[in-house]
This record gives sequence, C-alpha cells and structure tokens, in this order.
Amino acid sequence: MSKIYSIKQKSFYKSIFAPFTLMVFLSLSSLSAKAVDPPYQQEMERLVRILGSLYFLQPLCGYNQTDWQVEANELINLDKPDNERKQRLIGAFNQGYIDYAQSYNICTPSAIIARNRLLEEAQTSSSSIHTRFAE
Repeated sequence: MSKIYSIKQKSFYKSIFAPFTLMVFLSLSSLSAKAVDPPYQQEMERLVRILGSLYFLQPLCGYNQTDWQVEANELINLDKPDNERKQRLIGAFNQGYIDYAQSYNICTPSAIIARNRLLEEAQTSSSSIHTRFAE
C-alpha cells in the first residue's frame, strides 16, 4: 500500500531536499573538466624558469644579446596553452628570476658559472622537447 503524503509533508520534504539537491548540483557543475597537461609540461616549466633566471643574470653580468623575456613569451605563445597552464608558465619564469635575484646583486664568478650552466641546460631542454614532442 502506498503512502499518501499531506501537502504539509510534501512541502517539508521539498524544504529539506531542495537546498541539498541544489548544493550537490552546483558542486558537481563547478567541477569543470580540467585539461590534461601535455607530456612535456614539466620540462616546459623548467625551460621557462631557466629563461627567467637568464633574464636576471645576463644583464647583471653585462651580457645583453638576448631578451629572455621575449623568448619566453614567444615560446609560451607557440605552445598555445590554456589560461591555467599559461599562468603556471609565467609563474615559472618569474620564479626563475626571483631565485637568482635573491642570491645575486652583483656579477660574481659563480653567477657567470650559473649563467653558463643555465644556457647549456636551456639548449639541451629545448632540443629535447622539440625532438620528442614537435609535430
């Protein structure tokens, strides 16, 4: 035998379950599908971080041949990342700059060594990314 609910009981259930149902719906709808990072994302973040470091070190030691910020922007734009990835890449560049700005305020022999190592790592990393992932 089925139960018959009075109008008061139905409105009671609606008043309890409607907000709960709405809350569940909103929480599920806010879980937008996150884009999956490309397989080279970590290497790309490292490369851009290196460019940020070079952007700081190069003029500090009197080397002004390359504008590493322009290079990083071009690299990021070529990759065509979504906004979230783009922000992470920009953050990596800024962190690379900050890392060395906190350590050096004048050009020292260790700053020159760091610059040279970073240049080598950037070249190796960019070649690796290009070789493995370029279309």
